[in-house]
Amino acid sequence: MARKPAAQKPKREPKSGASEFDAFLKRYPKTREVDVFVHDLNGFLRGKRFPVQEARKLWESGVEMPRCLLFLDPTGDDLDPGGRSEALGDPDGTAYPIPGRLAPIPWADQPMAQVLLQMHDPHLPGESNAGNPSKFCPRAALQGTLARLEKLGVTPMVAVELEFYLLDPQRDALGTPLPPKNPQTGRVEESKQPYSMDDLDAYAVFIRKTAAHAEAQGIPASAAITEYSPGQFEINLKHQPDAVAACDNAVLLKRCVKGSARALGYDASFMSKPFLNAAGSGMHVHVSLVDKAGKNLFGETGAKGEAMLKHAIGGLQATMAEAMAIFGANPNASRRYVPGANVPMSTEWGYNNRTVAFRIPAGGPKARRIEHRVAGADANPYLVMAAILAGIAYGLENKLDPGAPAAKGDFARPADPRIPFKFAAALERLAKAKILPQYINPECLDLYVDARRAELEKFHDAISPREYAWYL
Repeated sequence: MARKPAAQKPKREPKSGASEFDAFLKRYPKTREVDVFVHDLNGFLRGKRFPVQEARKLWESGVEMPRCLLFLDPTGDDLDPGGRSEALGDPDGTAYPIPGRLAPIPWADQPMAQVLLQMHDPHLPGESNAGNPSKFCPRAALQGTLARLEKLGVTPMVAVELEFYLLDPQRDALGTPLPPKNPQTGRVEESKQPYSMDDLDAYAVFIRKTAAHAEAQGIPASAAITEYSPGQFEINLKHQPDAVAACDNAVLLKRCVKGSARALGYDASFMSKPFLNAAGSGMHVHVSLVDKAGKNLFGETGAKGEAMLKHAIGGLQATMAEAMAIFGANPNASRRYVPGANVPMSTEWGYNNRTVAFRIPAGGPKARRIEHRVAGADANPYLVMAAILAGIAYGLENKLDPGAPAAKGDFARPADPRIPFKFAAALERLAKAKILPQYINPECLDLYVDARRAELEKFHDAISPREYAWYL
């Protein structure tokens, strides 16, 4: 799908210099190995493990890694989407450490460190992007989207909330996940107890260790709560005026949660819908806009602040259908979008109303913000954030009207037929998108569509147990 290029390329991530690594070793002299990784379309971390003696060169010259690591499928296969890897000889890109992201790995069984990398495109014949942050990199795509908001004189103040399940590491005979055993009673969790203080006490060791590990890694984790199903939790990240860093934190928090859980004998999963008859796991994104003085523009008293808030919501409504393949990023994620499952099924908005897609939480003018409640927890946070900010920019530029807020709440309301909640339909809508490519690098969006189409074709290239039960 040919598209016009995005308005502005993202800036190249500056190299932090070997001084950051040297200072880290001075503080943590017993470090033995360093994990280095990029974040792919699926939310997986892919990279290498270096002996500490060899790791310094990363801060001097980067590390060569296959560019296709950005778009391998969930099983690790390179499906060569759109001829972007094998057809070109599977070229290497160069990945550089992201400044400030070198941190210890507290849950490791020996002193280790990790650093998040950003991939830069290789020098290939006819490549105009060579040496810059990869045009296929979701992180770079978000950087480009932010440039559009900068032109409007506003800065997004954002926070990410992630829901996830703790699971028993064992599976049943069919490979189905099992709830964890309560560490106090030893019994398998069966009841849902949202905001349960008893459950927070029961899993206090996991929560405390995760909080301590996040702090050690500079991840600004905040409140933890139990959610609506057995073994389900949510951890919030604090608001910050750097949307890229906020997504870095979300990526690293997932690894932190999984590592902390594994060290205590659990699995942790951010899968959108691991249990068909239990609550799905979402990624809720809170957004406000601040001016150069740091004042919340949504909180301005009078018509100006209210108009800006409504224009932003109007843009989110206008782009929701195009972005659904990003918010619900795989076939399993589509299972989360069913009436009555505590998930918004339309483009409605409202005040202090969790049943709508775009909620304005309770609170005073200084805290006024939009809570975007559509994405699944396993979606790519950089692309989710880019899609949200693209919608907001579109709404502001075109002064869109979102209509009246929802008068009441109803999770059981029928799905809006204009929104493609099924994954295949959502992909086709994104492939024909008119608005998002104006704000998000269209080459990244094209890759996303091609990679997901290839993944979906492979996903269906198997006979399920239900097919045998129904049709044999």
